[in-house]
Amino acid sequence: MTQKVAVLGTGKIGEALLSGMIRAGWAPADLLVTARRPERAEELRTRYGVEPVGNADAAKRADTLILAAKPQDMGRLLDELAPHITADRLVISAAAGITTASIEERLGENVPVVRVMPNTPVLVDEGMSVISAGAHASAAHLAHAEEIFGAVGKTLRVPESQQDACTALSGSGPAYFFYLVEAMTDAGILLGLPRDKAHDLIVQSAIGAAVMLRDSGEHPVKLRENVTSPAGTTISAIRELEKHGVRAALIAALEAARDRSRELASGSTG
Repeated sequence: MTQKVAVLGTGKIGEALLSGMIRAGWAPADLLVTARRPERAEELRTRYGVEPVGNADAAKRADTLILAAKPQDMGRLLDELAPHITADRLVISAAAGITTASIEERLGENVPVVRVMPNTPVLVDEGMSVISAGAHASAAHLAHAEEIFGAVGKTLRVPESQQDACTALSGSGPAYFFYLVEAMTDAGILLGLPRDKAHDLIVQSAIGAAVMLRDSGEHPVKLRENVTSPAGTTISAIRELEKHGVRAALIAALEAARDRSRELASGSTG
């Protein structure tokens, strides 16, 4: 792999992507990174053998720039990059809610931009990254983005109009499962189990259920029905979930996440 790739913003997601690319075969010599703090830059150099550079230098030298900054920092970063970006570069944005059109407007209308929404399981190579093309991104650009993010999980192409919905579902999605596990652990303690045993029971149940959803080919309703015996324990629990409006609450929660993604796109930080 001879193209230079720069990761701008090396927090948890940026570093996970960097390490995944190296495991997938990218040579450290072909990877550039940026970091705000000199000690963080040196840490990345020591750990991965990559070269830390400034943002402007990354824009001048890299063929592909991955913008892993926070949404509220993107405006400043794009202004810094704009004088050095040319149409032969590929810009990949991993910032929630930031549209390709807004990036193209700041960088130049001919610059190819791909928008990607990864989620935190990229930290364990089980991420879900949703990919959309900007106005000037080609099929080759999308394939290149898939190659990069495929190093840390699965990828899915969608029209950019669906990105806010995908952010609500998969970008924020792991937090909903963590929240559910937290609540179920508390319930286990209430039922008399030690915290560590309740945690182990729930986590393994979650892993098993996820593998069944992925590998069985069965609809989730069918899988749930297989566990739900007439007049049994599971249906009693399901009745309580329905009585307390859990399904409606989940729908409302995802709508709220989608709406916040749209607000970020419009520049709202409130």
